Amino acid sequence: MTSAPTETADEAPLFGPASQFNTFFDDPRWALALIRATVLEAAHPQVGAALIDNSTFVAHPWRRLRNTFVSMRRMFGTDLSVREREAARLNRLHARMSGSDSRGRAYDAMDRATRAWVVATLFESAVTMCRLSGQPLGQDTMERMYAEYRAYLAALDGDAAELPEELKDFWRYFDGVVENELENTEAARIILYRLFDHLPAPALLKGAPTLWAAGRAVVGPLLGVITVASLPEAYRRRAGLPEMPGASTLMQGAYLTAGLARFLPQGWLNAETVIETLSLSPDSDDLRVPVMTAVRSRMKRASALLRLLAPPPAGDPAPTTSPGPGGGRRSAEEFFREVLDQTGDGHLDWPDLAAMARELATRLDLDEPEETRLYDAFAAWWRELQAALDTDGDGRVSAAEYAAAVPSLAGPALIRVAEVLFDATDKDGNASIDAAEYRTLFRTAFHRDLTTADGAYGRSAFVGDFLSFMSGRRSGTPYDPLLADA
Repeated sequence: MTSAPTETADEAPLFGPASQFNTFFDDPRWALALIRATVLEAAHPQVGAALIDNSTFVAHPWRRLRNTFVSMRRMFGTDLSVREREAARLNRLHARMSGSDSRGRAYDAMDRATRAWVVATLFESAVTMCRLSGQPLGQDTMERMYAEYRAYLAALDGDAAELPEELKDFWRYFDGVVENELENTEAARIILYRLFDHLPAPALLKGAPTLWAAGRAVVGPLLGVITVASLPEAYRRRAGLPEMPGASTLMQGAYLTAGLARFLPQGWLNAETVIETLSLSPDSDDLRVPVMTAVRSRMKRASALLRLLAPPPAGDPAPTTSPGPGGGRRSAEEFFREVLDQTGDGHLDWPDLAAMARELATRLDLDEPEETRLYDAFAAWWRELQAALDTDGDGRVSAAEYAAAVPSLAGPALIRVAEVLFDATDKDGNASIDAAEYRTLFRTAFHRDLTTADGAYGRSAFVGDFLSFMSGRRSGTPYDPLLADA
């Protein structure tokens, strides 16, 4: 067993601002590299099966992006305690993901070789993005960056034994996995041919569906072509992925154009700011909201003009107006699609409710045992739903089964979910939620008068609002950006 990479007094730290990884984090090329790495991850049978069964990357890709970004920031930061805490959280999350794929092959998100492959795709894609943009990395820089990624794996697994110690041996390992293990999995096909074409709008652009759909109709297919062209030739051949004429030139142009960002003044591009801005809720008390509101207004006018000039792209829902402060009611079908079906597979089963618990635990940054209490509460709710709604006994609830029953979901198990969620949000245990605790969960303003005794957000009010959202199918509430937004 090999040990984790170590640092000497004369070397820059493997984590933190001085790391090679940190220099890429705000680089626009990293977005292209991350898409490429995600496809290579999804092409691994174990990863692909876990994504199909458990991930929200289809229905909620922007949420997934933000959570991944926050996690990597923690893992590559300088604070060892933060890194260890995040590694423990990721390990608990992955330990809950196991099962079998459509061919009956078992998968386990804690499989060490599979986790090593995920890290390998990130490293190799970073190297590839530099080469494709005309800025290939020198040998010393590659060696340094490889040590950082092995240290990242060691922080998760306790050691980096599943990746070769030497960089010269890594390329043989990488080529071997590509040629012998990767497949044209369903998850990889979804990313390449469905996700880009049907990517939902982030919160910032939700008010301009026509404008978003028109832009996506152009950019989505291009991203797919660029990504396919950038994949290793051995995998393209093995998976039978066609490369369109001119795709290689288009790919080179995309990477070269993104690489021009190096000429911008330092600090002009900040990935954290971009992701946070895309996720802003109109109700947030963030100082950027007034500017974003003005931008939304202009986009709505542009969207209205575009609707006059061209019909919405095929397959897109008709544009709807945003609900007012009081919100509105969703139909049963809308509620099922937007809230309950978190994985976007058209059915409600345990992974959907587990995804809700995972998002809530992530927002609140829960440790044990609070995290387990929340998962247990959602598991009890799933058993209650399954008993009431699974009329054909196939172990899951279809949209038709849910819509036909039009049930009231506010049973004892859902009430328990709300109570556990309240306890987890009430960090100081004073039986009420203050503005800071409210913002931690919802990332929005606390619209209650905290200067009066009646202003405290107590248990009964919190539970009542949660049940009203879940059973009343109300929109325009703080729970929309938490559970319904992409």
